[in-house]
Amino acid sequence: MWKSLALCVPLLALSSAPVLAEVPKVVASIQPLHSLAAMVMDGIGQPTLLVSGTASEHGYTLKPSDMRVLEQAEIAVIVDTGYETFLAKPLKSRGKKIDVVAMADLPGMTVLEPRAGGLWDGHHEKHDHDSHGHDHHDQLDGHLWLNTSNAQILVTALTEMLAEKDPANALAYRRNADTAKTRLAALDAQLRDTLAPIKDRPYVVFHDAYQYFEARYGLSPAGSITVDPDRPPPPKRLAALKDKLVQAKAACVFREPQFPAPIVETLAKAANAKTGLLDPQGAALPPGPDLYPALMTNLADSLTKCLSAP
Repeated sequence: MWKSLALCVPLLALSSAPVLAEVPKVVASIQPLHSLAAMVMDGIGQPTLLVSGTASEHGYTLKPSDMRVLEQAEIAVIVDTGYETFLAKPLKSRGKKIDVVAMADLPGMTVLEPRAGGLWDGHHEKHDHDSHGHDHHDQLDGHLWLNTSNAQILVTALTEMLAEKDPANALAYRRNADTAKTRLAALDAQLRDTLAPIKDRPYVVFHDAYQYFEARYGLSPAGSITVDPDRPPPPKRLAALKDKLVQAKAACVFREPQFPAPIVETLAKAANAKTGLLDPQGAALPPGPDLYPALMTNLADSLTKCLSAP
């Protein structure tokens, strides 16, 4: 009898571990989405990242190695093909051979319209991107991952798709998802506390990448230098923005690592404002499950550091 019980113990221990099955090949477009996918797949498999480091999804060109990854992938995790325009044709050509988890299409997702560059007066500028036969990208601000509630919705959707494709590991995926969502809820509370003291301090960003973060935590941005980071803003907009900075007593002008912009320094000097760095992608962070919480924490810390008095 005791011998039988001894044999059962390791079997029980093994039952809680991930099953060694063929894990679906997952590809994620950008680092924040890759991080959320890595949370779900932790200990089971590894998602592949397309756009890494200081590379930008704006104007990204797929390499032959990227095309090979897409050809083998079973699941693609993206914002929207109107946002990652470099993926529109490759994903369409794959057809039903690849399942796409697109944040913008998930039920319950908070989706905001894009704002104009310069002074945010409610007038929206048009981009040139086109998807699904209409200007889909113009109807949404694509930086959906900067809302922790949206991140949780993506985690749930990817978990269910992985569980369906890989039922042997369904329990492990769902456990990971529960852990991820608990972590994201704690992160949300932490960010709210960190940002509360600087909520009313105005500032300007390089391009309008932070609307979801600002709306979630009640921040007070004054405007952005440009709508499209690949297009320099006209002199008239810069003059108006400088006046707005002075009038609003904006404390900071923020740049981004993906888009070195001397114009940020010039504008800040003209308005007697400080400069700071915001990174919506986690460009300097190592990819993996810890990247998303780190990039969100870094955003809050950078805002607090630059906007805190004096």
